[in-house]
Amino acid sequence: MKIVIAPDSFKGSATSSEIATWIEAGIHSVIPECETVKIAIGDGGEGTLDAVLSAGFESHQIDVRGPTSEIVQAKFGMRDTTALIELAQASGLSQLPGKKFEPLTASSFGTGELIRAAFDKGATRIILAVGGSACTDAGAGALQALGARLLDGHGTEIALGGAALQHCQQMDLSGLDARISEVEFRLAIDVTNPLLGIEGAAHVFSPQKGASSAQVVLLESALAHFSSLAGEAHINTPGAGAAGGFGYMALTFLHAIPQSGIELILDLLQFKEKLQGADLVITGEGRFDSQSLRGKAPLGILEIASALSIPVALICGQITLNDSNEITQKFHSISSLDSTEPDIQICISRPGPIIEKIATSIAKGLTS
Repeated sequence: MKIVIAPDSFKGSATSSEIATWIEAGIHSVIPECETVKIAIGDGGEGTLDAVLSAGFESHQIDVRGPTSEIVQAKFGMRDTTALIELAQASGLSQLPGKKFEPLTASSFGTGELIRAAFDKGATRIILAVGGSACTDAGAGALQALGARLLDGHGTEIALGGAALQHCQQMDLSGLDARISEVEFRLAIDVTNPLLGIEGAAHVFSPQKGASSAQVVLLESALAHFSSLAGEAHINTPGAGAAGGFGYMALTFLHAIPQSGIELILDLLQFKEKLQGADLVITGEGRFDSQSLRGKAPLGILEIASALSIPVALICGQITLNDSNEITQKFHSISSLDSTEPDIQICISRPGPIIEKIATSIAKGLTS
């Protein structure tokens, strides 16, 4: 028997690799001879870099400016001439000093530095995984790191961060890195939000980065002003609002091609090839809800496995979808940690024994 174990991380609780190890232990406690293939999964958000590094990408680490301009260490992955850059490495919430939100001044500058470093390593294809951003600057910081100059009415370079974009009166792109035109960019996203409006970057995502109601209004105005200068062709393109508007910059200036994050990552991980001969796939994520139906990891895995007639079992921390949902019915089984252990804090802080117990139950079902 062969079982492929491919969970996403449970954010704030456990990594993809940890979860896969616990699932494997549960399976082997019942079927010790079972062939298990563990695959770390990311869907374009945090954890995506770890997933591709575990699949053979080479890690490169450099010092870059973090979201508040302090120097941080950030990694990117390379395989041949394909690079994967995870925005959260340089410009993510996890890189905020003391985890203190800076909604008006946080910048994506460091992500631009990672892109330049990938150029230096010979990348001809760059995949941008943009989940976990700390900034709402429309990717302007990254653009500045790539050589653009954003000037105020006096010809002085504006400060970094989303709020400063309201002062931009002129863009000087003469110093923009010429290698941009030689590289194919892919934007790995699982959101379809536009740049502006009630469903846009400021209104939907900046409150998650600490913005007050007044700051949301200010950031919305700043993004609208900046896009009026930079070009409005992509303000309503699905995904332009991803990562505080970084998607807009990638579409407008890097000519990035947007693609489902999980589709891109599963392709990089050669997931379909690893499914050959499998009797079951076990996947997972922290919370299985309506957001999961918009291209998150379990759905991408279900789609590929179902096409090969391989059943998929799902393990999640919590589930809020109704059993009658058309998608939930396509899974072989769905098990939630909170149905085994009703104390949510225990599920979050000590998920290992619960996940192993669920995996043991799944294995027993295969042998009965």
